[in-house]
Amino acid sequence: MSDNTADHKSSDPDVPPEDVEDTVVKTDPEVDEEVQDLKAQDRSDVLPQDIQIRNLDSDDTTTLKLLRQGVRLKRGLITPRVFYPAIIVLALTATISIVFPDASGRALLGAQAWIVDTLGWYYILIMFGFIIFCLFVALSKYGRIKLGDTDDQPEFSRGAWFSMLFATGMGIGLIFYGVGEPLTYATVEPKPGWEGTPEELAQLGMAQTFLHWGLHPWAVYGVLGLGVAYTIHRRGRPVSIRWVFEPLIGAKRVKGWMGDTVDVLAIFGTMAGVATSLGLGVQQIATGLQHLGVVDQADNTLLIVLIIVITFIATASVVSGIGRGMKWISSINLSLAGVLTISALLLGPTLFLVENFIESLGVWLANFFEMSFDIGAYAGPEGSTWYSTWTLFYWGWWIAWAPFVGIFIARVSRGRTIREFIIGVMLVPTLVGMLWFGVLGGSGIYRQLFGEGDLVTDGEVSPEGSLFTVLQDLPLGTVFSIIGIILVVLFFITSSDSGSLVQNMLTAGGHPNPPTWSRILFSVLEGAIAIGLLLAGGLEGLQAASLATALPFSIIMVFMAIAVYRGLRLDSALATQAQLERRMKLFSKHVGDVYQLNEDLAHASRRSPDGKPIDYRISATTGPRRRGNTGTRMRDLRKAEDD
Repeated sequence: MSDNTADHKSSDPDVPPEDVEDTVVKTDPEVDEEVQDLKAQDRSDVLPQDIQIRNLDSDDTTTLKLLRQGVRLKRGLITPRVFYPAIIVLALTATISIVFPDASGRALLGAQAWIVDTLGWYYILIMFGFIIFCLFVALSKYGRIKLGDTDDQPEFSRGAWFSMLFATGMGIGLIFYGVGEPLTYATVEPKPGWEGTPEELAQLGMAQTFLHWGLHPWAVYGVLGLGVAYTIHRRGRPVSIRWVFEPLIGAKRVKGWMGDTVDVLAIFGTMAGVATSLGLGVQQIATGLQHLGVVDQADNTLLIVLIIVITFIATASVVSGIGRGMKWISSINLSLAGVLTISALLLGPTLFLVENFIESLGVWLANFFEMSFDIGAYAGPEGSTWYSTWTLFYWGWWIAWAPFVGIFIARVSRGRTIREFIIGVMLVPTLVGMLWFGVLGGSGIYRQLFGEGDLVTDGEVSPEGSLFTVLQDLPLGTVFSIIGIILVVLFFITSSDSGSLVQNMLTAGGHPNPPTWSRILFSVLEGAIAIGLLLAGGLEGLQAASLATALPFSIIMVFMAIAVYRGLRLDSALATQAQLERRMKLFSKHVGDVYQLNEDLAHASRRSPDGKPIDYRISATTGPRRRGNTGTRMRDLRKAEDD
């Protein structure tokens, strides 16, 4: 035996082998095969630690790491192949919409009609598919993966995190449609095929509202947010959507024209989604000022002035950054929304609101799958109009919002597990949104069915004006109306803030702190496009723009879900392999300590006579996992022990 050990570094049996890792990497052929297969698909393996972008890196360090990762940054901290195409197209869009509003409006409505008639089924399927994907990831073994290093802690408290999710993900839309949407479904524009008493239609209307503002939009944000969060916090890549596709198409294509296309389309979708929100917001602000007697008429001139003024305020918030401006405004948003909701609940028809919310929640749960897949196949032209105005508009709007909401919530979610991320993103904002509609929408229904009944005028419901009519019913109604206007302004700022920041990061190659001048540029462009879309068709033009721009990006999101799954498989397989290596190290050391084996015998204890590694995860009944023959493995193991 001494002859066999003479060439080794040490013959001391108490010293564990130094080359254990060389012999244990392949102790589980199944895991090893999965790792090698996924690495071949990924073609990037794991980034070297010294070029992974970390949360505490300075701006200069981050820029240097971006360059070392292959990002084509130029002077001014921009990527020309993304920045210039995006700026040119957005500037042309704003100019054409403002100069030729009628022609622009017809083009948008034509695109909307084609999508509804041809691809409505596609939107229905992918939206439900995103819910299934998020639930699968959260409940699977991948849910334990942390978005960051093992010892990373969340950057923001749960309260601040929830407030930023809520303010960014919904914002103006909740205020604009909070009273009007369920009331519209219950009275003047029920869903085709609905029949029943006004009370039954009211419950169905509330349930349909829950569907539009519940799990579906947050599943969209969850898919994109998870992909970006995993990419930037776990893999150390730039804050950019293109890098989510690295496990699917490889780093070379991500850095090429395919990655550039993904980022440019994400910028277009973000701009359309934000501009839609800003257009809705200024309409409601103008209506609120009219209710308070501040202005006589809410015309286009007032809307343009409001957009310019609030865009200026939003630009100041963009320049201040997330830690100061966004976090502060989001916390105020959530507080004011809470004050408004609780006041309307306690000072309004409390018992009715509670009972109506519970019953509507039950209707939503009982009909969730049916409503999720309902596309109006037998509803005819009337049904197509309804779905294009409501359900399909919302699905397109959420997909258009997904780039900036997803990137924003990804950036503020470092240190949380995937399960915590998905639960926080999907469930908490969904419940808060339902409470909002249950209280304010329920108040509108109560007033219409059992009160003064003046919210429906000439067969129409004014979504921007019905909120202030309901608030005027409360004691100190003027005060609550002012709070409502302030809330819309703040939501306007948070939407513009986060949208501008995300577009800047995309054009800066994923730099988390893009230059101030480009932040201002994108904030101004958002205001200009919002003005153009309002002039091009008002509310209908805004809806058509969201639905049209969402189509190409929805295809990207489908492949994004596939890329995220592949990345998580690789992460999990590598973690399993590392765990097996640690266990085999301990086993090898234990064998050496107990039996005083030298290094050669320690190696032999882990290998069969033909030199192949032994899979120790076997039993007399089950054998190795789907691999090999139990009897053969047991004979090999006994023979190795006898030798």
